[in-house]
Amino acid sequence: MLIRFEAANFRSILDPVELSMVAVDRDRVEARPVPNLGESLLPVAAIYGPNASGKSNVLTALTWLRNAVEDSLRFWDDGIPVEPFAFTGGRGRPSEFTVESVVAGVRFEYVVELDESAVHYEGLFHYPEKKRRRVFEREGGSLTLQRGLGSLSGTRELLTDRSLALSIARRFDEPLVSGFVNGLLGIQPLGQSPDHHRVAGPVSQARILASFFRAPPTASSTLRWFEQYVEAEQSASPGIGHSDGPFEAERAQALALLRMADLGIDDVVIDEQKRLRLVHRTAGERVPFDLAAESEGTRTWFRLIGPVLAALRAGSLLLFDELDASLHPTLSMQLIRLFHDPATNPNGAQLVFTSHDTSLLNHLNRDEVWLTEKTADGATRLGALAEFAGERVRRSQNLEKAYLHGRFGALPDIDRTEMLRALGLIG
Repeated sequence: MLIRFEAANFRSILDPVELSMVAVDRDRVEARPVPNLGESLLPVAAIYGPNASGKSNVLTALTWLRNAVEDSLRFWDDGIPVEPFAFTGGRGRPSEFTVESVVAGVRFEYVVELDESAVHYEGLFHYPEKKRRRVFEREGGSLTLQRGLGSLSGTRELLTDRSLALSIARRFDEPLVSGFVNGLLGIQPLGQSPDHHRVAGPVSQARILASFFRAPPTASSTLRWFEQYVEAEQSASPGIGHSDGPFEAERAQALALLRMADLGIDDVVIDEQKRLRLVHRTAGERVPFDLAAESEGTRTWFRLIGPVLAALRAGSLLLFDELDASLHPTLSMQLIRLFHDPATNPNGAQLVFTSHDTSLLNHLNRDEVWLTEKTADGATRLGALAEFAGERVRRSQNLEKAYLHGRFGALPDIDRTEMLRALGLIG
């Protein structure tokens, strides 16, 4: 599970911003105790704020780090596609990222500092028995390994100025490294795709698109949950059914999530031409429709089923940018509930999302809400609502009402004077 993430000098982020999943109110069923950490972690975090305040960039920064670990060896030969803060203060400074997570009950911390030309510092640490121990630490081209990790010695031979040591070390199947990396690479970014055209560095557009961002979820990511069952049925021996097989359980889970949305869909079928049909139920008949004939809301929910179920099964992290732009508030609420409830989320999966939908605040606790604002120099500031006014943010407070009344800031500052003057309505 993610403990915290910090980024500095990336896009609209100049000074360090930190997103923490550590629970303030630990006596709630949603808060998951982590004994070796001495804290409880949250399964959900929501980021609110005005347009262009940097909400998406918080998620983009974590997505960037995830993709960097996967792809630096393949795509960074010509330069590191990092995008520092564009205004005064960002030039000449490295971009910095820190991620802490719990893997098999042990806390891990990964830190990296880099710019477009080189990786300047990188370190992976773990905390067995709550004491910080180095797995590896890198200063420029010099790499130091924890004693006893000779299996990682080949990392030195492959290390370059523009490759991450973690990208190389993951190839040597050292459990201390692979456990942490698998969790990091398990992060799934969903929602609105960030813009691609403002990436710095002498890197070709094709490589940027391949390494910097991932495509949004497609129907195929959900189709797998139904297709595997069909393939198992077709390959079964005569007289042997699959009602109790693993694929039947997966299909039942995906179908239950689809039905939960109350879209009038009763079943999913795949015909001989491998075409997907959603079966609608009426009072007197059942009619299959092609996915393309469904509403955008139905198609969006269908595409999400695969990634959501995969996250709940693996206990991984789902990043969802602009949740309200993709889903009806009722479905957004149901998605939050899936991650909140230990019955549907037994493995500690986490959901971090951005939104403008204030109605969702009624389903979030004070320690699950984060607020972004843009400072006078154009930089993003991120703050926890629970810390905004200390104990004055009561657990029982109506967060939506307080937010809309501007109590926590993070609202657009709307001045109509210039528009009225341009329309000739005022002098």
